Amino acid sequence: MASRAAAGRGAPSVTARSTTDPILRNALRYTISAREYATLHKYVISRSRALKKRAPTVETVQRIMEGGAGRGARAKPARKSAKGKGKGKDGAEDEDAWHPVDDYNARAIRHSVRVFVATGAMMKLWGVVSARLMGKKADPASAAQKKQPLHKSPTLRLSLSLSTILLMYRILFRFFTRLRSQLLDPSSAPFRLRNPRTASTLTSPYAPAVGASLAGLALGVYPSRQLRVTVALYTAFRALEWGWNCAEDNGMLWGWERGANGKPDRKRERPAWWGSWMLQPVAIGQLLHALVFDRDCFPELWSKIIFSSSTAYLHPRPDDYPAGLRWPQPGEIVDSLAQMARLNWPAFIPPTLFPAKEDILPASLSAIAPITSGAHPLITSLSCATLHPADPSCTRTFLAFWLRSFPPLTRILLLAYSATLLPRLSALYHFPISTAHQLVSSALRAAGFLTGSLATAWSSICLMQAWFPRTFLATQRFFLGGFLAGFWALLQQARKGSRGVFLASAKMSVESLWKVGVKRRWWRAMRGGDVWVFVAALMLTGVVYERDAKAVREGAWRKGISWVRGEGWRDWGMEEDEEEEGEGEREKEE
Repeated sequence: MASRAAAGRGAPSVTARSTTDPILRNALRYTISAREYATLHKYVISRSRALKKRAPTVETVQRIMEGGAGRGARAKPARKSAKGKGKGKDGAEDEDAWHPVDDYNARAIRHSVRVFVATGAMMKLWGVVSARLMGKKADPASAAQKKQPLHKSPTLRLSLSLSTILLMYRILFRFFTRLRSQLLDPSSAPFRLRNPRTASTLTSPYAPAVGASLAGLALGVYPSRQLRVTVALYTAFRALEWGWNCAEDNGMLWGWERGANGKPDRKRERPAWWGSWMLQPVAIGQLLHALVFDRDCFPELWSKIIFSSSTAYLHPRPDDYPAGLRWPQPGEIVDSLAQMARLNWPAFIPPTLFPAKEDILPASLSAIAPITSGAHPLITSLSCATLHPADPSCTRTFLAFWLRSFPPLTRILLLAYSATLLPRLSALYHFPISTAHQLVSSALRAAGFLTGSLATAWSSICLMQAWFPRTFLATQRFFLGGFLAGFWALLQQARKGSRGVFLASAKMSVESLWKVGVKRRWWRAMRGGDVWVFVAALMLTGVVYERDAKAVREGAWRKGISWVRGEGWRDWGMEEDEEEEGEGEREKEE
């Protein structure tokens, strides 16, 4: 009697029907796990008398989710298999010894629902922030977009797309993992003998990753917009980066050095001059050419930043200029440079020397007449009269750009890099001198890279017009100037994290080049091509992670890939390496 009274006081009574009711059991299972409920009960429910009195206990929730089967129905922890992966036979995470047998599917649905809700909430929050804080004005297009049916809403379709990708990836990954296990079983030997090619494909260690990548087709649920292209390209570049790391770590690129016995002894080191900085000359060259000739294929945000940072060459309206007269905008100045190239850089006659002469500028260049009309009489180049009309020296203008741009840009970057030190204040406390030196060095290198690239890109226009014939590479000079500007990346190469910056600019260049090619009909845009790029990126990522998880350098990304595969938020590759090191030390001791 006492035990019954104590049980009655400790938790609400749970009937046999409630413990076996499939609706209640599935509702709880697809909403919250027993582990999460235990944490919630420990830190939230148990601190409130009202909630503790009405909410079921942790044991009750476990019993409801398992259908009253008790601990006998609980799954055993999965054993870790291949090196660097740490997966179980069924792809289940080894977190608790009391996961229900079918908890893998429940977790997949539960996590996909949470991704759906979180994505929708983030999109709504972004809409509020962009409308309130950024002063985004409502236009007729956006008003019509709000009135569209629910099934055509971009927010709904993005949430549905991402949640479906996660759910299908986990289901397909587990299906192909189990299929591979069945085909490797001795009882499947007749099938392997009858179908050797099919069997070798399905029993490959990479088969689950390749098959699960088909879940990326769900990206097509989201309408074909810039966000979808950005997601596909970002995923593709990260997959290529990890694939490069895997090939380099396994000696596929630089080969192996042979030892005294004639066998491969150790990997050859990468050349010191080789690095991701080599992408910058080509990337910046293409971006500068697109900025001048195809600005609609260039990121609008970056074009505004470049124009606002190049006032030494793209001159703003003077303060004493008459209000009734028109002054060209930076975009019009750049368009005039493009027109000069198309006209094979026409000769320039200083208006101050020949004030009575008419038709000094071609009709298509009349927009820059307010700038060139007051150009210095010693200037003989039309590009120089446009970019630095008050100073006949290109070198002095180049140095003036450095003096005006480098100090303020360094201060901004110094503040930005200082903000990144907030999570690492302990490093600043224990190693103040080295941390401050690294901070200042990073800001100076980044400012030198950005300032030098911009200065070289604009000054190279005058340099090439002074040294090249008028018709030699008339329109390709902008690409060549950007190519030269990209070598300033050598300053940024030694900085940690520069690889991500270089790959981001390369991704931007590839996206811009694709748009330029479609615009000029160099190639045709394939319908759903970005979706297939995303699928290929998922496939390469899965294969690389299966081959060598350490090729994914970032621990957070390794945990994220493991979570997408349904193996839990754990860094299996690093954990197994530590276990192997511990086993090796124990063997040495023995």
